[in-house]
Amino acid sequence: MLAKWGIPGAAVAAICVLVGLGQSAGAQPTLPSDPKPPSSVPSLKPPGKPSLDPSMLNPPKSRSAGAPLPGGVKPLLPESINIALKLERDGSLSVSEQIFVQARKSMTRRAPLRIKAGDEQDRVFTVRDVRVSGNATTEIAGDEFVIRVGEGATTIRYKVDGAVTDLDGRQEVRWQVASGWDTKVRFLRASFIAPERPRSVSCLAGAFGTDSKCGVALTDESQVLRVEQEGLPVGERVDLTVELPARTVGANARFDDIGTAGAFGLTTASGVGLGALVLALVGGFMLLWLARGRDARALATDVGPVELLMTGDGGRVAFASPDGVLPGQVGTVVDERVDVSDVAATVVDLAVRNYLFIRETGQGEWALVRRNPPDASLTDYERTVYRQLLGDAAEVPVTGLRVDLGAVRDAMYTDVVSREWFARRPDHDRSLWSIVGVLLAFLGVVATVVLALTVGNALLGLALVVGGLGLALGARMMPARTRRGSVLVQQVRGLLSYLRATDASTIPAVDREMVLSRSLPYAVVLGEVEGWVRRFADLDTSADGTPGIYWYETGSPAEFPARFAAFLMALDRALGGAQPPR
Repeated sequence: MLAKWGIPGAAVAAICVLVGLGQSAGAQPTLPSDPKPPSSVPSLKPPGKPSLDPSMLNPPKSRSAGAPLPGGVKPLLPESINIALKLERDGSLSVSEQIFVQARKSMTRRAPLRIKAGDEQDRVFTVRDVRVSGNATTEIAGDEFVIRVGEGATTIRYKVDGAVTDLDGRQEVRWQVASGWDTKVRFLRASFIAPERPRSVSCLAGAFGTDSKCGVALTDESQVLRVEQEGLPVGERVDLTVELPARTVGANARFDDIGTAGAFGLTTASGVGLGALVLALVGGFMLLWLARGRDARALATDVGPVELLMTGDGGRVAFASPDGVLPGQVGTVVDERVDVSDVAATVVDLAVRNYLFIRETGQGEWALVRRNPPDASLTDYERTVYRQLLGDAAEVPVTGLRVDLGAVRDAMYTDVVSREWFARRPDHDRSLWSIVGVLLAFLGVVATVVLALTVGNALLGLALVVGGLGLALGARMMPARTRRGSVLVQQVRGLLSYLRATDASTIPAVDREMVLSRSLPYAVVLGEVEGWVRRFADLDTSADGTPGIYWYETGSPAEFPARFAAFLMALDRALGGAQPPR
């Protein structure tokens, strides 16, 4: 047998002999005669140097577990544990566990570090400075101290904080010297020493919540408390509580409030989480209020008409948009999205600027005709619109348009972001944060359920739900425009006032067609086509020296207002129902 176990077996056998001698099956442990308090963790080695009996490691089957060997010696059986506890002056508890596991076997302990201390509190322990000598591993997993021990003899040393509580006129030390083992503990022996002699001892053995006493728990003449327990079933505990005089050591017990509402009670952790949520919500809604207030002021300010007609040499009058903003950009910045009307206004603007020509081909039918190729004077999004409209064709009927509005939207959003009217794409800006908010709310629901069923503090999960929903709602309400974008909105309001207040009769006859034409795309995007065209009802299209409107061919120039309105309706239908080319 010793040859099979080798050195570890010999060491175990020596431990077995040393801790087992001097006690009969039914007798109490022999107590030392020295009355002085020990200065270190007490040794479980009795005097003498007995010879080694192999049967102590492998008792014969005919003898029952734990029965004394010949000579009255009780063996240290496999799945047995020796524990030495020493209470330090600072209140920490030094623990040394000697564990013996049979060959090809293993033992695992999951010691709880959070124990219910009442309806509204949990008692929390901390394990630190773990040292292992032998075949074992340890880890702190959440609120558990996990020990995994392999075959042979292993010693594990560690310190426990949170074991000492100050009570009225006394101190109380509590630690579960054994708990959570996945194997039946055949025999457990423990000792406890403290700077002062214990006043009273409570040692409970069995399932959690039971009050059955340990087999042996008494204090000897040297002030060493000794505990013995045989046959501790799987998962059960030995819970040791020792009462000491007041101020014996530093108290370090920690209790977490769980509240009268159980998992949803207000604790320190949940209180911190809720406080952080309140700060985040207040900060977020302050930001939302400031941003929306800035936009509200930009939209509500009575700007009044701005002067958009520029007088050049010779008294000629021309239209100039504010800050050079284009019709498609106006629509995107004002309502923060790319609409069909924005694309339609860009089509009309391309025609007014002689890149396209609009021709009536029949009653209620129109065609877009290539006039000049797109050049460097066009923005990227205007070139995208041009290519989507005509491709390589010289002429395309309006009813036959095949426009990829997704490509047009991407180009227009990129354009307004590059000009710093938006910090990010307004469509992605809101949808992304809305999605993030919904995901946070979903994770909050999952966290609430998990926390409620495990460690409590479920209010943290509910805080995450509220925060996620607040983010999703705030993202939808948050304006995407930058400060520069808000300034442009004010300028556009001035443009709108210009369209509503301008008297065509004040414009020289020779310039009226050009002013009407250059302003018309802005009237399209701002919904002022009917009123703007009506102001030019008496337009003489030949006053500039050329008959008809230069960018729109119609058989009846006098009917241009009605024909143009019908063209816009047809163009909106075509763009709204257009499918990207296959």
